[in-house]
Amino acid sequence: MRTFWRVLSAEKLKMSKSHVWLLILLSPAVALPIGGLADMQDDGQITWQVLLSVMSLMHSMLFLPVLAGIFAALICRSEHTDGGWKQLLSLPVTRSSVYLAKFTLIMGMLAAVQLLFIVVVVGLGIYRGAEGAVPWQLLLTSLFGGWFACLPLAALQLAVSQGWSSFGAPLALNVSLTLPNMLISNSATYGPYYPWVQPMLAMSPYGEDKFGAFNLPMESLMLVVTGSLVLFLAGGLLHFWRKAV
Repeated sequence: MRTFWRVLSAEKLKMSKSHVWLLILLSPAVALPIGGLADMQDDGQITWQVLLSVMSLMHSMLFLPVLAGIFAALICRSEHTDGGWKQLLSLPVTRSSVYLAKFTLIMGMLAAVQLLFIVVVVGLGIYRGAEGAVPWQLLLTSLFGGWFACLPLAALQLAVSQGWSSFGAPLALNVSLTLPNMLISNSATYGPYYPWVQPMLAMSPYGEDKFGAFNLPMESLMLVVTGSLVLFLAGGLLHFWRKAV
């Protein structure tokens, strides 16, 4: 456990020297004008559910899956240059602690994105006079659901990024698999099992008149996400254990 915390501290220091904080700001910054332009009801007010739906669509459909891949690629980038993996694994650290520390830091960066996004939603809702009190249960469910649904994708992207020495190839693959999200989300059969669409399903305010994969109850979606997380994390860790350096 002490090894894990040492590695995590070193990874945090390494990432702090990059401009990753700009990426954390990106999606909430884009969501702000989208929410500001959202249509009001006939009485001149906007509901919290409509505001969350409008602001979270692009955020969860495009930015969250892409950011998960970017964070995974960035956290492995230095090890792919000048024999970085060999130098790192020659230190008194275990491979498990290295891999799990990298994954934990990705989880933390995605959590920061989600927290900032919810702050923007709440601030804009108050500014625009959204109808009723702040629905904290709805917002926190969306926040946690979107974050948790990103974890299998983050685990998968970490496995790909540590296995491929190219920085651009995992990103290109991630983006190409993110683009069909809107089409795949319309499928109740395939949508819930597609890692790139799961954050959008989890962040969508659940209610009536849902279609496609959005009809899946949150509990069922979280079971699918949990299974995917265990599978991708275990598979990536096993591959890392066997990685030749």
